[in-house]
Amino acid sequence: MDPTKLRFTKMHGAGNDFVVVDGVRQPVRFGREQWRRIADRHLGVGADQILLVEPSTREGVDFRYRIFNADGAEVEQCGNGARCFARFVLDHGLTDRRTIRVETLGGIIEPAIEDDGRVRVDMGAPAFGPQAVGFDAAGVESRSIGDDTVWRLDVGEAVRAVSLVSLGNPHAVQFVVDVDEAPVCEDGPRIERSPRFAHGVNAGFAQVVAEHELRLRVWERGAGETLACGTGACAAALAGIRQQRLRSPVDVHTRGGRLRIDWDGTKLTLTGPARTVFEGEIDCAALFDTDCE
Repeated sequence: MDPTKLRFTKMHGAGNDFVVVDGVRQPVRFGREQWRRIADRHLGVGADQILLVEPSTREGVDFRYRIFNADGAEVEQCGNGARCFARFVLDHGLTDRRTIRVETLGGIIEPAIEDDGRVRVDMGAPAFGPQAVGFDAAGVESRSIGDDTVWRLDVGEAVRAVSLVSLGNPHAVQFVVDVDEAPVCEDGPRIERSPRFAHGVNAGFAQVVAEHELRLRVWERGAGETLACGTGACAAALAGIRQQRLRSPVDVHTRGGRLRIDWDGTKLTLTGPARTVFEGEIDCAALFDTDCE
């Protein structure tokens, strides 16, 4: 294999786009700056996140799944990426199984490819509250809504009420009257970088449309606003169900497409599309001034 070339696949799940790299059949030992250059939409390939497929390090698990945001930082979980991951390993002959177990920084997940081509992901057990998302709640006012608790968060000169949900990665969800008018690009980065969150946070802006229907925009940690966020969709649906605004199943409409969330109080699943856009090859010597290995 040419050490100056890196094969990749460009994919998307409801508009959330990824560069997927096979680290099983080719050596990949990149640092944060190299991942950031690949994700750059002007100087690299361009992506919200980069997904790296690696051999599992745990017994009874099929693969290890690593996720790097557009800023090059490694993160714990990505629901839309998990669906693309499952599609990739099947389509590229890394497995012949339509249901796999995958190791992530956020825990074990189980994606399954359905007969209609959509991919369903068992997202594991969610967690709620300040400790789950690394939120410093000292001196912060809170109030109960149904089974949920919302926390007062100072955002610039405004005050927001956020629900705190972890899907292996942290989310702060707020409900708004009109998601199109929500100050996502203004408040999103302020929430993401609030000193209250030890590791940053994904900021969700959710609008309830009907009992089983939600509209959503998400400012993702390290990536900015994306066309869809799978874990963000799960977090928003869970917050709505716990606040008795919604009932499972919930169709979440993002700017990139529709995702379905099922929650029975114990099991949480995310279902949606996963599509390949193109295959390509990176010239590492040109992009990084070094070989790929």
